[in-house]
Amino acid sequence: MKKFTPTLFVFFTLLGLIAGIYISQSKGSTIIVSTPGSTKIDELANLMRYNYVDTLDVDKVIEKAMPKIVDELDPHSRYIPAEELEATNADLASSFSGIGVRFMIQEDTINITDIIRGGPSEAVGLLAGDCIVMVNDTLFVGESCTQEAAMKKLKGPKGTKVKVSVKRFGEPDLLHFNIVRGDIPMESIEAAYIIDGKWGYVQVERFAENTFAEFILAMARFLHGGCKGIIIDLRGNGGGYLGVALQMANEFLQRGDIIVYTEGVNSPRNVEYANGRGNFLDMPLVVLTDETSASASEIIAGTIQDNDRGTIIGRRTFGKGLVQQPFEFKDGSAVRLTIARYYTPSGRCIQKPYKNGDGKEYEMDILNRYERGEFFSQDSIHQNDTLVYKTKIGRTVYGGGGIMPDIFIPSDTTRFTPYINDVSRKRLFSMFAFKYSKENRHRMEEFRTYDELVNYLSTQGIVGRFMDYAKEKGITPPSTQLEQNHKMIAEILNANIIYDILGMLEHIKYVNLTDETVLKAVEVLENGEAFPEKEEEESIKL
Repeated sequence: MKKFTPTLFVFFTLLGLIAGIYISQSKGSTIIVSTPGSTKIDELANLMRYNYVDTLDVDKVIEKAMPKIVDELDPHSRYIPAEELEATNADLASSFSGIGVRFMIQEDTINITDIIRGGPSEAVGLLAGDCIVMVNDTLFVGESCTQEAAMKKLKGPKGTKVKVSVKRFGEPDLLHFNIVRGDIPMESIEAAYIIDGKWGYVQVERFAENTFAEFILAMARFLHGGCKGIIIDLRGNGGGYLGVALQMANEFLQRGDIIVYTEGVNSPRNVEYANGRGNFLDMPLVVLTDETSASASEIIAGTIQDNDRGTIIGRRTFGKGLVQQPFEFKDGSAVRLTIARYYTPSGRCIQKPYKNGDGKEYEMDILNRYERGEFFSQDSIHQNDTLVYKTKIGRTVYGGGGIMPDIFIPSDTTRFTPYINDVSRKRLFSMFAFKYSKENRHRMEEFRTYDELVNYLSTQGIVGRFMDYAKEKGITPPSTQLEQNHKMIAEILNANIIYDILGMLEHIKYVNLTDETVLKAVEVLENGEAFPEKEEEESIKL
């Protein structure tokens, strides 16, 4: 028998290897057998968890994969990690917890641009123009002083304390303040005032928790001031809560008017109607839009246009007509999943075309519009003739994404010379204006309105000072277009300094003096043209 030993050894060795391979494959297939309700992702997770060669944090791998999976859907579905969820939701909250300042990072330092009224910083004596150089006795300047880092250091739970040390212009030593963080109101209406004693202008930045209450308060002041018509400025408004937009639209629409409807494969059609109890059903109305007006802003513009309730002035809106619903996971993360599309009362889908999983092309749409000349010429906008709809009184409107205004106002680039563009790209206007405001605040704080401050600035030679400042930064003024440059520089510097000294309301009042879209809105209201008229039918030639 001994002569057969090598042969038998080889035979049984091969048999063992084959058996081992079979057992391994069998065990692997057992692990990934589907269970009721499981998905391929569940099976893959289990396969990695029990079969992978090295120790593996499967949950961490899945966390990295989640955004990529959701990115394969539409451009607005989004996965939100647990650590980002609170900050994401805070964008539309009525308040946040912090110290109550607005600031900008300039020369690697926190520069306070505004103190929020009633906030903790006002209570302890911080002033606009102060520079925060230390936080909790630790130096906080230089490359590490970024917008994000500053927010983390200054924000915090209500009732917690933070110590800041500031450099104040004219003071030789640092000033130290102990601040107890508190709730800071976040206003979503940037400005509300009456133009020419007749036309109420309200600029809505976003549709947040408190927006409707702010809006009604502004409208009440308008009525008390004898307002005869309303201008709602939604330029730059990227949207927010649908319910808030519905409340606002309801104030202007008759009972039974459709505001918007939503529909999706798994979401039955849901129609939102006006209840007829609005307070401004007959008030002349103009809505201002541009390419950054999106979502809830487009719902307002779309329902006003389709119900022939007012006039839309400006440029074509963004084209976001997808409805997201948040779903939270047990680990605190969430996904905002698109569940339906918005449709205007005439049946137009607000959403512009997109390809699933192709976010880059979608993001480039605004740039493509710019390059096509859409911001500058209405003729550059190609309406989709296969998507024709009719408003309540029979006016023609088009689908295909976004809301096309009734009156187009091009973006004004005629006043922007190469010199103006060069200094703007380097942010020299805002930097110089803030520096000038900080050094001369004690002289300018006596002024209460933009016109008082502008009259003062016109005597201070700030344009020449700015050109010297820009020259120090490497930009020499040209020998041509001096008059055009001088006028434009003065307007831009005035606007920035007004904001730094008097705040947003007076800043917007001043800017609106030369804003072509606002001026057109006033003209439409003055001429009694806010309510659109039915299109004349083309005569039939026999």
